[in-house]
Amino acid sequence: MSDDKPRPARTRARRGTKMRRRLSGLLALGVALVAAGALYSVVTPEAEPALAADPAIIREGQQIYDNSCITCHGTNLQGVQGRGPSLIGSGEAAVYYQVSTGRMPLAAQGANAERKPPRFDEAQIDALGAFIQANGGGPTMPVVANGEELRGEDIGRGGELFRLNCASCHNFTGRGGALSQGKFAPNLDPASEEQIYAAMLHGPQNMPVFADSQLSPEEKRDIISWIKSVGGANPSKNPGGAELGGFGPVPEGALAFFVGLAALIGISLWIGSRQ
Repeated sequence: MSDDKPRPARTRARRGTKMRRRLSGLLALGVALVAAGALYSVVTPEAEPALAADPAIIREGQQIYDNSCITCHGTNLQGVQGRGPSLIGSGEAAVYYQVSTGRMPLAAQGANAERKPPRFDEAQIDALGAFIQANGGGPTMPVVANGEELRGEDIGRGGELFRLNCASCHNFTGRGGALSQGKFAPNLDPASEEQIYAAMLHGPQNMPVFADSQLSPEEKRDIISWIKSVGGANPSKNPGGAELGGFGPVPEGALAFFVGLAALIGISLWIGSRQ
């Protein structure tokens, strides 16, 4: 009998130990969740105040969408087969690029949507972008006072990045070039800093999307600086040598080849005549 008396006490002690372990585990889990939330709030950049926060601007954008975009892109941004792609996930960056360059609304179906005077003003473009951003999400445009704020400081790095990622389509100095199936990479001279930045975020037509994980915002700005340093506004800067339309080493190499070939033929004829 004496051996059985302590059993209830030992049972209660074990139960108390298990309870303390459970409470300590719950407490540790709660602390870990709070710490993770705090770390996320510190690491994640605070979102820029978007126009989508204003319901009046969203309503204005919806009216523009219903009048000019719904036929091709659908009532819920889902797209219409054979007419236009889905806008879900395209964001205000896609809207800014396509509408500010006049490519949208599309005049006619074709291999490329060509640049033309925009139909809407800046306020209407912002409203349309706010509506699509609020309902479809996607990349947003950086808030800047003027386009020159999107120019980076390291033009040399921008040139290197441009040659690695862009020159195969847009040519050495951004003057564009032909692609397959009637498509082409456009000349970048008329594009503003905002439009170039939006294109890198959006990836229109054959152009790939350059997310921040591929090209950081600073690298995008450096690329813009390079494009503007060699573009039509700076005809005296020809990093490819003689200008020849600004297409870089390809036409210059062709010209050197034909001039050299003509010179060799002339020398050969002269030597023959002497003999």
